Amino acid sequence: MAVKKQSFSEPTGANYEAIAQSVSFRALIQAKKRFIVPAIVFFFVFYFALPVLTSYSKALNTKAIGPVSWAWLFAFAQFIMTWALCILYSKRAAEFDNIVEQVKQETVEGGNV
Repeated sequence: MAVKKQSFSEPTGANYEAIAQSVSFRALIQAKKRFIVPAIVFFFVFYFALPVLTSYSKALNTKAIGPVSWAWLFAFAQFIMTWALCILYSKRAAEFDNIVEQVKQETVEGGNV
């Protein structure tokens, strides 16, 4: 049984320029930017703070809890931060998926594009 591959030259019936100009699609892009850009900035600042603070200052060398220094607590917090960002993004991605479905529905109905 032969499977026919779709060629890039074959029309799909969707007007991608109209979709890109639609209000719903622009709202999707703006919502994603409002979430992703601050999340990336926070992640990089938090991630690179540990090597910078341990290399150029003694602030994290002091003991926090018994023999455990602040550097170890900060390193452990990076794991928690990574998991938290992944969970938060997964929840927000579901909202983005709803907007994508709205864009697809508007494209099918021919409205607002």
